[in-house]
Amino acid sequence: MPCPLEKLRNIGIIAHIDAGKTTVTERMLYVSGAKHRAGEVDKGTTTTDDDVEEAERGITIYSAAVTFGWKDVEINLIDTPGHVDFTAEVERSLRVLDGGVVVFSAREGVEAQSETVWRQANKYHVPRLAFINKMDREGANFESTFQRIKERLDGNPVALQIPVGQGPAHVGDPFSGVIDLVRMKMLTFPGGKEGRQVLPKAIPELLLDSAAAWRERLLETLYDFSNELMGLALAEEPIPEELLHQVLRDATVHRLIQPVLCGSALHGMGVQPLLDAVAAYLPSPLDIPPVQGHDLSKATGRKKSAIQAVAEAPIGTRKPSPSEPFCGLVFKVLPYRTGDMAWVRIYSGTLKQNTRVLNPGKKTRENVAQLWRIHATKKEEQLQSATVGHIVGVIGLRTSITGDTLCDTHAPILLESIQFPDTVLSMAIEPETTAERDKLNSVLDMLRKQDPTFLAVQSEETGQTLISGMGELHLEVIKHKLLRDYHLKVKVHNPRVSYRETVERAVEMTGKCHRQIAGQQLSAEVQIRLEPFESPANQTVGSKALGTELAGEFLQVVLETLQDSISGSGLLGFPLLHVKATVLGAKIHATETNDVALRMATADAFDRALREAGMVLLEPMMRLVITTPEATLGDIVGDLQQRRAVIHQTENRGPDIVIHAEAPLASLFGYANAMRSLSQGRASCTMEPSCYSAAPPEEMARFV
Repeated sequence: MPCPLEKLRNIGIIAHIDAGKTTVTERMLYVSGAKHRAGEVDKGTTTTDDDVEEAERGITIYSAAVTFGWKDVEINLIDTPGHVDFTAEVERSLRVLDGGVVVFSAREGVEAQSETVWRQANKYHVPRLAFINKMDREGANFESTFQRIKERLDGNPVALQIPVGQGPAHVGDPFSGVIDLVRMKMLTFPGGKEGRQVLPKAIPELLLDSAAAWRERLLETLYDFSNELMGLALAEEPIPEELLHQVLRDATVHRLIQPVLCGSALHGMGVQPLLDAVAAYLPSPLDIPPVQGHDLSKATGRKKSAIQAVAEAPIGTRKPSPSEPFCGLVFKVLPYRTGDMAWVRIYSGTLKQNTRVLNPGKKTRENVAQLWRIHATKKEEQLQSATVGHIVGVIGLRTSITGDTLCDTHAPILLESIQFPDTVLSMAIEPETTAERDKLNSVLDMLRKQDPTFLAVQSEETGQTLISGMGELHLEVIKHKLLRDYHLKVKVHNPRVSYRETVERAVEMTGKCHRQIAGQQLSAEVQIRLEPFESPANQTVGSKALGTELAGEFLQVVLETLQDSISGSGLLGFPLLHVKATVLGAKIHATETNDVALRMATADAFDRALREAGMVLLEPMMRLVITTPEATLGDIVGDLQQRRAVIHQTENRGPDIVIHAEAPLASLFGYANAMRSLSQGRASCTMEPSCYSAAPPEEMARFV
C-alpha cells in the first residue's frame, strides 16, 4: 500500500561534525524497529556510514538515505556529513527535503558548521527542529546552547523539553530524562542503549517551578500565532494538548519557530520524543508550496538559444499531486555496474519503470530502465512505479547529472538547479603509464558526475591533471579512492591553492574588427564597461545598449561572447571573480557586420579592458574556530599571527578559550598537526571557506 502523502516525511539530519548525527540516525532506526541492533560510529557498524573511508575515519562523508516507519508515519531520512569539505552533500540534500533535524552538541553548542548548515536550511526554506544531543557529556549546558541558537543563528527556538540533570553519571545531578512541556510529564528511558521503552511519570516536586517557567515561555511564544490560544489564556481556561500541537505544527511548517528537544542518542535517551516531533510538526509534501520552474511548453521560437528559451519562458508550477504531469530533480549520482543510479526527488505526478522522460535542460530524452528504493547508498527493493513526494533511485539515465530536471515529455518544466561553492584547493596527479592515463580519465569522469564540488582538468602548460576540491580532507579521500578502490598507478603531488583574479578599477573600452576573412570584409565595433562588482554571483553581464544599433540577435551574440570571456581566466590564468561587464553600444555596418565580426570585436574589447583595468590576485580565506586550554593560548595565537591570521574574537567556554579567526588557506597546510603539537593534543579546530580577499604583493609576485 502506498503511503498517503499527509503521512510522509522527507527529512534530513544536519549538524556540525561530531555533534552525533549518525548516532541519532542509528537510534531512530533501532527504536522504530527497522534494525534489531543499533550500530556504533566508533566500531564502524552504522547503516549510513557504509563506505570504507567513513568506517575508518568515524565520520560521514557521503549522504545516505533510509526509509522507516514510525507509528502511522513513513519517514524518508537522509543522514548528511558534518565536515565542511563535504558541505555539497548537505546542500543537495536540503534542496530536495521538506524538513530538517539540526543536531547540536550540548557541550560545544553552536559551532562553525552549525552556522553553515543553518544558513543552507534558510536558503532552501526548510522548516526544522533542533535536537540538543550529548546531554550526558561533561560540560553539557542546555540553556547556553538554546540561547546561542537564538543569538548566533538568529533563530526563534521554542523549548518543547528541558533536561532532568546535565552531565555524566559521576556528577552531582546527572542527566536522567526529559520533561515534556506540552504534556507536562517527565519522560525516562529505563532500557538505556538496548531499550525502546519511554516511561512517562509525574514531574518531581523540585522541578515543578522550573518546568512551569519554561512552559510559560513556550506559551508566550505561541500566543503570537493563535488567537484561539490567546483567548483561552486570557480566560484562564485550560489549553487542550491538541491545540498546542496544531499551533506548533503551523508555526514550524511556516518557519516561524524551531521546536527544541534534547537527549543523549548514544545512551538511547530522547530519540522517541524526537521522532514524535518529526511526525507531529515537520511538513508532509502536501504542506510544501507547489514547486516552481520555467514552463518550457510556453516558450516561443525554435531558433532561440537554450538561454533565451529559458529566460523567456513563464514561471509554471507543479502541485504535489499524482494527477499532475511528472516532474522531479536529480540530486545525486552513484556508480553501479549495471549503470549509474541517480537519486531523484519526485515533486509531482508518477514515475514508472521502463518509460521515457525529458531532461529539459539538455533537451534530451532519458530512459527510466529501473526504479529502486534506496537503503543507505545501496539498492534495496525494485519498484514498478513511484509517486509524488518520494525519493527513488533511477537506473538508465545517460546524460543527467546532479541538479538536472526530469519531467513528462509532453509537459516540459525546468526547475531551479543546485548551486555549489567553488573549489579552493588543487593537486596534480600523473599516471605512470599511457594505459593508466585512459583508465584515470574514465575514473575522473565518473567521480565528476558523483561529486559536483570535484573538478578535474588537464593543464595545458604541464600536461598534468589537476584535481580540485573543497579542502585537504576532500582531496585525501579522492586520492584514496583512486589508489585503493580503483587500483590506479598514479603519482600525487602536494595540494595547492585555487586563486582567483579580479579587476582593480572600472574602465570603458571599444573593441574593433576590421579584417578580411575568406575574401569577405568584416567590420564591427563594440563598446563595453568592465568594473569590480561585489555580489553573490561570481560574474555578471548586462547591457545598456538600448536605443543603439545593437538589438535583437546581434545583442544576444555580444552578450554570449562577453559571458564566455568573463567566465574564463584573467591575466595570470586564474578564474575571474567579482567582475561586471556591461555592453554600452556598437557600430554596425549594413553589409559587413555579422556574428563573427561582433564576436571578434567583443573579444577584443574585453581583452583590452582587462589589461587596462589592472589585475588583483584574490586568495581564499578560511574561517577558523579554535578551542584551546588557556595554558596554550599564547602559543596558538603566536602561531596564527605568523600565518597572517586575523583574530576577530575570543570567548570563554568552560575551562577552554575559543578563538574566532580568519586566515589565508595558503598558510594553513598542515595546521591541524601544528596546532596539536603546540597544545600537546588538547586543542581542536574547525575551518570553513569564508571569502576571497586581495593577496599581499609578495604573494602576487610569485605569479607575475
